[in-house]
Amino acid sequence: MSASPEAAPAAEALPGVAALAERFDGFIVDQWGVLHDGSRPYPGALDCLERLRAAGKGIVVLSNSGRREDANVRLMEEMGFPPRLFDRVVSAGEDAREAIVARATPFHARLGRRCHAFTRAGDRSILEGIGIDFVADVGEADFLAAIGIDSPRRNLPDYEAELRAGVARGLPMICANPDISRFHAGRLVDATGVLARRYEALGGEVFYHGKPWPAIYASCIAALPGCAPGRVVAVGDSIEHDVLGAERAGLPCAFVEGGIHAEELGIPPGGQADAAAWAAFERRAVARPRFRVPAFAW
Repeated sequence: MSASPEAAPAAEALPGVAALAERFDGFIVDQWGVLHDGSRPYPGALDCLERLRAAGKGIVVLSNSGRREDANVRLMEEMGFPPRLFDRVVSAGEDAREAIVARATPFHARLGRRCHAFTRAGDRSILEGIGIDFVADVGEADFLAAIGIDSPRRNLPDYEAELRAGVARGLPMICANPDISRFHAGRLVDATGVLARRYEALGGEVFYHGKPWPAIYASCIAALPGCAPGRVVAVGDSIEHDVLGAERAGLPCAFVEGGIHAEELGIPPGGQADAAAWAAFERRAVARPRFRVPAFAW
């Protein structure tokens, strides 16, 4: 059992990722908010990956994205991240697809074939080609799939009628991206997980794939076969997803302060909180990282 936040020691403040490279051989790195903002890399991120690779480190990008792995690789390549900089991109969407194909749990086994999918820009490729029939009307569905959300064009309140209709029919929901916020053009907007959380709040049943559920970390460890136990660190900017997920998986976590919690910490992107601000933040946190760094930069 992991230590409670009250019992855990305070996170060690480090000036950059170079200090982590001295201690770890494998890195499980969050994508949005750590490497890029959805349209461009963060300052220092590419250089940091290059330096880790030059030092012989294993790198897996772990994303709560509802997209397939190849789509995530292409997205990162378009933003300037060459695939040689990481061993794999492990996504929540791929995890959900594999579970549905295998009917991996009793929940998945009873889903049926007809799916009403919540998507971003109509992208439902994560569930295509596996015998799923997509329906436009919740009233015709056997289950719901939260794959994406069309924020900022459509935000959580705009989905209320569909969510209530699903609850009224007792439809189960698969959540293929549990993130509740993401960066878009330099600001935070709703992410897919808000749909699943609202569905649960209304009384619906949800199965989550991705962080902070520990199973997905096993896929990451499997992609780092040369790394000894205890020599792998997770890096992320979300307390509820990255830090809690790493804690549940028994991994140390380095928290990027200048990500989605930057405003709460009272710092600019790439900044680092002073000791008092950090102590107050840790007291409120559901999990504590082992380390904290201003940004994913060397």
